[in-house]
Amino acid sequence: MPPKLSSRQQTQLAYLEQLPPKFQRMHNIIEQMSSLRVDDTILRGFARLLDEIKGNATALNLNSLAETAGLMGTMLRRGGGLQFRVRGLRELLASLKSNYDAAVREASTPAETEEPDAGA
Repeated sequence: MPPKLSSRQQTQLAYLEQLPPKFQRMHNIIEQMSSLRVDDTILRGFARLLDEIKGNATALNLNSLAETAGLMGTMLRRGGGLQFRVRGLRELLASLKSNYDAAVREASTPAETEEPDAGA
């Protein structure tokens, strides 16, 4: 009988399945920032989205996702040149997607448990 996913892994996978549309939204906002077509309302929504991802990922022990989302929120809110922030957000979004792939792989791999040997 193949090993099954734990309830924690099932919860993590259910949450992770919701993220790809959010990644697309983040990408669109970052591209709007680079072309100077974004206003403060959109940026505040983007910051709330990052905070939501960070909070949910922390609650589900997806620490690498939470850390990267937190860094993106910090980068978004900091001062400095717009192009500097855009470049940083692009790099962090790529890192977030990479961490997402690793989290999906880890959550979908059943944990190996040692079963007592029936013959001994």
